[in-house]
Amino acid sequence: MMASVHESLYFNPMMTNGVVHANVFGIKDWVTPYKISVLALLYEMTASKVSLPKRRRLNELILPLQQGPDLPFGQFVRTVEECCPQTASAVVLRLHEMADGELRDMEQFFSTLPFTAFDTEAYKTSVVDMDLTSTEDTVGDKMDKDELDTPLHETELRIDNAPSKGPLSQKQAEYFLARQAYLLKNDENKALKPAALQEELNNMLKFNPDFAEAHYLNYLNSMRVQDIFLSAHSLLHYFDRLILSGNEGKSNGDEGYGRSLRYAALNLASLHCRFGHYQQADLALQEAIRIAQESNDHVCLQHCLSWLYTLEQMKGSDSTVLTEDSVKMAAHFCLRYLASLGIQSLVQQGATQGKTAHKLMDALKDTDILHWKHSLSELIEISLAQTTSIWRMYGKSTMSAQQAQLLLNMSSLEPVNFGVHQNNTEAFAVALCHLAELHAEQGLYSAVSEILQHLKAQFPSHTQHAKLWMLCDLKIQFEKHMNEGKYHLAEPLLVAMSALNKTEGLYRKALVLKALNRSTEAYSVLQRLQVHCDKTKCTELAIRVMLSTAELHWESSGFSTALPLLLQALALARQHHLQSLASETILHLAFTQLMLGVPEQALNILHEAIEPVLAHGSVMDKGRVLLLMARCQMEVAGFKPNRQGQTDLNTLALAVDTLDDATIYFSKLNCAERLREIHYLQAQLYHTLGKHSQCNKSAMLFRLLDQELHTPAPPVSMRL
Repeated sequence: MMASVHESLYFNPMMTNGVVHANVFGIKDWVTPYKISVLALLYEMTASKVSLPKRRRLNELILPLQQGPDLPFGQFVRTVEECCPQTASAVVLRLHEMADGELRDMEQFFSTLPFTAFDTEAYKTSVVDMDLTSTEDTVGDKMDKDELDTPLHETELRIDNAPSKGPLSQKQAEYFLARQAYLLKNDENKALKPAALQEELNNMLKFNPDFAEAHYLNYLNSMRVQDIFLSAHSLLHYFDRLILSGNEGKSNGDEGYGRSLRYAALNLASLHCRFGHYQQADLALQEAIRIAQESNDHVCLQHCLSWLYTLEQMKGSDSTVLTEDSVKMAAHFCLRYLASLGIQSLVQQGATQGKTAHKLMDALKDTDILHWKHSLSELIEISLAQTTSIWRMYGKSTMSAQQAQLLLNMSSLEPVNFGVHQNNTEAFAVALCHLAELHAEQGLYSAVSEILQHLKAQFPSHTQHAKLWMLCDLKIQFEKHMNEGKYHLAEPLLVAMSALNKTEGLYRKALVLKALNRSTEAYSVLQRLQVHCDKTKCTELAIRVMLSTAELHWESSGFSTALPLLLQALALARQHHLQSLASETILHLAFTQLMLGVPEQALNILHEAIEPVLAHGSVMDKGRVLLLMARCQMEVAGFKPNRQGQTDLNTLALAVDTLDDATIYFSKLNCAERLREIHYLQAQLYHTLGKHSQCNKSAMLFRLLDQELHTPAPPVSMRL
């Protein structure tokens, strides 16, 4: 699981450093009772003397109130009261006077206003110089106390099915678009729900169908729910309106509409890429390239080249040459962002092609220097998420966990806006999912539960990255049930898993079928997966399929027929530096040799795998390698149950200790079948060693587990 580099190849014409450049034409401001109330609040803030903390809270409050939509009077008063009751009372008194005296008192109020204080117009990109105690969204916090789901500015505060309040003013629309676009990029959880945002945008477009930026936000919102029709519809409408508005200036010697056309085609290509429509994406991309070449727009061409190699990569083709060309050209035109993305993409490709870890890490280190120098926060996050994934793929769980923790504890370099302190991007979701799986491998399920709970809170099911933790949760549940031998609980998870990732679901279906002794069906599924791996060049899955197929050979055609397949898997794992899979393959080879009657050779090769497994492997792998080692030691010592003969008692005592260590690991995972096997072997060993009290204890534990389990206990396990 790696962070998707292509998610960052994302040209947003509305945004520069998180600021929406909206041009809301045709919408005029008008006087409403709410705006007079805000004006009264501003007057009382300047006229009355309040304590510094209260004034700071009022300063934080005033901008969302001014730029947000009109609120009911009661809600407005409650909000001000929580900041400063004294000011709220003065505002209410002032408004009552105006309401009683009608126009006379209102005219008097306007005549006393110090208009010089409001001469400077504030824009959405202005920097307001305030002495704030906190950068959090105070308004949102106060609305939470009123049991409202969303902050003050969000028009979801309306009662359901209530009629629309009419069009927003220019400033209100700009503020609404700026906030929602920023939140969709940095913290989707705090943005309006897709349906609520759709309703607001529909209302906005009802009053002004030519509002270009509203169409673009509609496009972003439709992408969240994977609505291909509305996404394409809104994207095309955005560029159509942008051209018709005539507000685009000249770009690279070409008219503004020409620039819009090429970026419209580029965005359409990226849209089809995200939905997997590769043929349509290729056609749109070729059109964007043609128009950009005619306009001599090198920046647009580099964006096109970035999407071109991304498209080839998504189709399963080798795009290394294209990516290298993109990096060179981006560096030539000083496009640091695209150059860094290209290098990260090369690293990702190199990881799947079997490059050594130190080469990949050196490349990421060089790009990280550039990221920190130019404060490219998003690329730093992707780099750390990629490093986490690479170490995990290579079987270095400690390094993987360290990189994930580094990302989660890193302070974002993005300017803090709208109360967002952490970018809830795909990189964070990937890192948290890795941490959840790493903790699950060590049997720390309480920690796993906390991590998943945090993921569900940060990335609710309606957000675009929720699929990551959903699949992660299902995989953890599946492994837990399989370790405990509860196959009837693991099987129902396959449907949901296949819906999220067809390949993962199919592979685990084969594991369940094999565990249920439905070998013919399992073999058929594994053959389909092998064909898929050959096409997509998915090395990790290919090795796992080989190992599972070898296990089926053990049960059917014999142990010797599994050897060629296992040797092929070992060569592939070593070629791609996949240490954990190489160790897993060695375990299979050792078990095969043990069953073929050469335990000495099995014990020799097992020593090669035991160190990396105990250092980086899961609890299950640690228990399995120790159990296998104990069985090899018993065979080497010449142990024959209930038979007389020459036996090396020292080696048998060593096997007992090895089984004790294995018991610790299997107990963490509640692997009843494995523990039953260990107690069975220990009872026999203690009997041979003449330790009758320990023998009776192990026999009793075996009997208790045997009664608890419904499956028969074979005298010699045929399972690794």
